[in-house]
Amino acid sequence: MKPITIMLADDHTLFREGLVSLLNEEPDLQVVTEARDAQEAIELAVRHRPHVVLMDVRMPGGGVMATREILRRCPETRVIMLTVSDQDEDLWGAIAAGAHGYLLKDATIEEVIIAIRHVAAGKAILDPSLTPRVLAWLAGLPTSPVTSPPLLNPQEREILKLLARGLSNKEIASHLNLSLPTVKFYIRRLRGKLGVRNRAELILQARRLGL
Repeated sequence: MKPITIMLADDHTLFREGLVSLLNEEPDLQVVTEARDAQEAIELAVRHRPHVVLMDVRMPGGGVMATREILRRCPETRVIMLTVSDQDEDLWGAIAAGAHGYLLKDATIEEVIIAIRHVAAGKAILDPSLTPRVLAWLAGLPTSPVTSPPLLNPQEREILKLLARGLSNKEIASHLNLSLPTVKFYIRRLRGKLGVRNRAELILQARRLGL
């Protein structure tokens, strides 16, 4: 039986070295490559086509951006975010980008190994400490479909689409050639129009509206 191939994408060398050593002790796991930033992660993922990528959210270049691009170019690869960040923007941005798992770095090595095997088998994994928050978001969704979406101007709709794709404020500003304060202004206005409290709920509303 061929091992599950893995790429580690993290800018902390000691963390990568320790994790490589522990993962390679498992007979069914094999770390085939390591990346230090988002661009290197994309290039190495395309070259090696690993079964699973362990991706840091806040490494140089952005783990969410790298996840989105890797999954676009390598749809057979699956991505687990392994990070210290439990912030809503990072969590929901990763989910919107297509990540198949989200673990915090205080997870045990046994939990990481189980997550890799589950995700490689087509399942999804979420850090237990984050599950109540995600369930609370889902519980807040209306059960009936939206029949009369709020009136949004073209710029607002475009920003909402990019939010639903998991782009950060900085990425949205670059994509639309807007200033960062302008993007933040639009997002505040969108929250008001859609009646939501935070970015995560805004992304959920965008998906409900088919964006």
